Amino acid sequence: MTTLTLTIERTPRTLHFGGAALAVEELGVRLPFSRKPVDLSEVGGSGPTTIYITHTNTLTPLEFDAFARDLLRPRPWLVGKGGSVENGMLCVEVTAPGRPYLYVNPEGGNVARYVARLGRAPAKSGRKAAENAWLPPGTARYWGCHTPPTTRRRKP
Repeated sequence: MTTLTLTIERTPRTLHFGGAALAVEELGVRLPFSRKPVDLSEVGGSGPTTIYITHTNTLTPLEFDAFARDLLRPRPWLVGKGGSVENGMLCVEVTAPGRPYLYVNPEGGNVARYVARLGRAPAKSGRKAAENAWLPPGTARYWGCHTPPTTRRRKP
């Protein structure tokens, strides 16, 4: 089996938001967001948007699956986070081993109001599910990929 590892840079930035300086990391790829998706099947679709990561929330695979099945359920760890700034969105990065990366902008609320996904939601089974599980939407037909992308932090 041939594998491909994607590296997506994260660049430290300082943004001005609400009259204060905010330290973020800009994701090196722009992703499409969905507004108020119910679950992962509804994620993706708008134009590519710049992502500014303010926090990372690492979940277990079971916690991630529960979150991804019900994105509109209130989550205390989202309260007070997110927002829109400088042609991009302030996001919480949600990760779990063996799962796609999610970028959530709750706009200060407690639900996943805007969601983008780096990688596809794995299909229930099959070789194609494994091949396409980690690619940004629309790229699966061009790249064969069997491992999740890694992120590399660039020095300021």
